[in-house]
Amino acid sequence: MQRNMLVILQFIVVSLCLTNYSLAEQDVSKLYLPGDITQVQAEEVIAAAVKKAVSNKLLMNIAVVDAGGNLKAFVRMDGAFLASIDIAIKKAKTARSLNMSTHELSQLTQPGKELYGIEVTNGGMAIFGGGELIKNKDGLIIGAIGVSGGSVAEDMSVAQAGAAVIAK
Repeated sequence: MQRNMLVILQFIVVSLCLTNYSLAEQDVSKLYLPGDITQVQAEEVIAAAVKKAVSNKLLMNIAVVDAGGNLKAFVRMDGAFLASIDIAIKKAKTARSLNMSTHELSQLTQPGKELYGIEVTNGGMAIFGGGELIKNKDGLIIGAIGVSGGSVAEDMSVAQAGAAVIAK
């Protein structure tokens, strides 16, 4: 019984590897939507954000989501807070889902403001700075970046540095 199970598992692994191999040879440009951030762009955003964090001696979690708000790239710098993993991802998703920076959103969510309490919707949102939209050269939103691990001002600075690399 165990031997049969092992053979079946080996078959599944080999099948998955062959499937992935055939996908790697395809023209992937037909597998994503135009106007969405590419993997190369997401990596450029991450690299620019990490460079800014390192220059400021900060340990950050940095998340990039695509135009649909789905996680595209992520890095946790060595020593960055574990709690900041989820916060960085939520900042990126929040910015993209509302088409504004999380800093802008924070101004609208204060007590007495019209979006007060929104942070408890949609499975939780991050309503403080560090989430920025990523726009291409034409101003089209192609994704968002979320950064967490420093002060709000530090998170915003690193997120803005990451987002700016694509708009150039």
